[in-house]
Amino acid sequence: MVEAIKPEFGDTLTVDIIVTKEMKGALRYQEISKALGRPAPVPSIFVEGKLAFDQTPSTETLKAYLENYL
Repeated sequence: MVEAIKPEFGDTLTVDIIVTKEMKGALRYQEISKALGRPAPVPSIFVEGKLAFDQTPSTETLKAYLENYL
């Protein structure tokens, strides 16, 4: 979802996909969950380390959120 809208935001948007089946991703997931104080939902979208969406939003909702955030 995020990768689909990334071209519209150019260099202002950096996407980091966490693959929990890989060690690096599993460790990052643990860090995020610890900071959140509970297991991070899967799927989820974090913006600047804060949980923005705990489920996949519509394209329009995500674009509006990012436009307002940026």
